Amino acid sequence: MKITCIGGVGTVTGSKTLVESNGVRILIDCGQFQGLKSLRELNWEPLPILPSTIDFVLLTHGHLDHCGWLPRLVNQGFTGKIYCTSPTAAVAKLILLDSAKIQEEDAKMANEGKFSKHEIAEPLYTVVQAEKVFPHFRIIQPNVSIALDAEIEAVFTTAGHILGACTIELQLEKKVVVFSGDIGRDNDVLMFPPTKPKKADYIFLECTYGNRLHPDINPKEELEMYINTAVHNGGTIIIPSFAVERAQSVMYLLWQLKEEDRIPDIPYIIDTPMGISMLELFVNHRKWHRLNEKEFTEMCKMFTIISDYQETVDTIYNKQPKVVIAASGMVTGGRVLSYLEHYIQLPETTVIIIGYQGEGTRGRKMLEGATDIKIRGRYFEVKAKIVGIEGLSAHGDQKDLINWLSDLEEKPKKIFLVHGENEPADELRVKIQEKYDFECMVPLMGQVFEL
Repeated sequence: MKITCIGGVGTVTGSKTLVESNGVRILIDCGQFQGLKSLRELNWEPLPILPSTIDFVLLTHGHLDHCGWLPRLVNQGFTGKIYCTSPTAAVAKLILLDSAKIQEEDAKMANEGKFSKHEIAEPLYTVVQAEKVFPHFRIIQPNVSIALDAEIEAVFTTAGHILGACTIELQLEKKVVVFSGDIGRDNDVLMFPPTKPKKADYIFLECTYGNRLHPDINPKEELEMYINTAVHNGGTIIIPSFAVERAQSVMYLLWQLKEEDRIPDIPYIIDTPMGISMLELFVNHRKWHRLNEKEFTEMCKMFTIISDYQETVDTIYNKQPKVVIAASGMVTGGRVLSYLEHYIQLPETTVIIIGYQGEGTRGRKMLEGATDIKIRGRYFEVKAKIVGIEGLSAHGDQKDLINWLSDLEEKPKKIFLVHGENEPADELRVKIQEKYDFECMVPLMGQVFEL
């Protein structure tokens, strides 16, 4: 068999791994690159093989960096099946439609404002192209083997992280190859712990937090401190959030704080259309998360839910202190940009960054102390207080990733560390070799392995 790392190596975005065996081609994830311009430009490049020659896509979960290139794949000739869990299909539909809408809006604004270097700015894909992906989805159940071919089987096992997220185990050529997808935390606020693999000849393991340990400080206490301080100073709190699962985790913690009278009685606002749609998915897929029906209902009552953009504008110009949760999580697009255009230059504002911030994203730049940020062709001075809460990440840290390997019954032949920047990948490589004596390596973009 031949495995090619097309994306998601040396970076946490653009996940695409091609498996070729006995004339069958399988793509594990089909993600969009984000962050640095050099990475984003890869989204416009063709795959090393024709999409029409790919038989199957196996989707670990619905985040943009794992499913966001599917409209390009279909538009360029893919006609096969996309296997995933029911929640993953639902999440992917929301994310692809939202991404396509943002792509179209950004291209329109760039053309009207003439701040694109291109004569005519084009979206990476349109809403119509995103919708053409959906008929290819085929729903599978976790822990049920599916035959892709007479000699190739796949099993999806739960990975925590977000609704529907799974690890994929391929059985082919008398070998077991495991693709971790994104591994959730052992003690996540909303998700259950990931299922550990027991058998594997080869493992492609994500290493987003390969060199980090989540802090011992309680994220709930950090939220309490930052909100109370900002309100005392008369400021608004903006929380850029991934609409999928992170927004709901923050809502849950804020609801607990409010129930305990630890944060003030001010407006708490959810302004992310996709995050609002995700609330419905939490209702429809209760077995995938920890929240019971009563908690979920009471939590939602606390928040003002905004869907219309005019409501966004009204909220922005309301000077009352408030907490606003708005997408996107890495501040790469979405409605949070409209809030930042108004609030980032006000010293009484607090921006709380949660979750992983990819290299080159606005979120990463703000956390690293950027004095100004560029939004829609204009520069804005950063006078707001920028803080980060690492304890709300949906990714397992170094300890979680090492623990995920602890149930293996036999030593794997090799572990490939993917979906991480080079430094965390290399540190995790050393830690795994020290603890288990497993052979590890960090692949390069485009590298091909014959196994």
